[in-house]
Amino acid sequence: MEGRVFVITGPTCSGKTSLSISLSEKIDCEIISADSRQIYKLLDIGTAKPDRHALQKVKHHFIDTLYPDEDYNASRFETDALKIIQEIISKKKTPLVVGGSGLYIKALIDGISSPAAIDHDLREELLKKKT
Repeated sequence: MEGRVFVITGPTCSGKTSLSISLSEKIDCEIISADSRQIYKLLDIGTAKPDRHALQKVKHHFIDTLYPDEDYNASRFETDALKIIQEIISKKKTPLVVGGSGLYIKALIDGISSPAAIDHDLREELLKKKT
């Protein structure tokens, strides 16, 4: 993969979003959210998602993409993010990875093994015992 990829990481409310928006004024970029909760629709409290203005100013990926009952993990993020990075680079733009989920960042940089298969029957059985 040719091209540069920049990463801004840190804890929630440390200024990552505002820094990424400011940086987008200087470089032609698209933002890839590396946050394990911002990808979910309806989870707006406690996720510090970018506001509507920020989302309109620069293209963001992996914000409000899935519903909370859909499975997602660092391995899938690695695969999806690498594909998006390649697409951004092919448009002669700079991918800017922004987020605080350290495992997602690590998976993207170092790679991660595929997760174990999910046993949906066992999950359903355990959910029934819970009630």
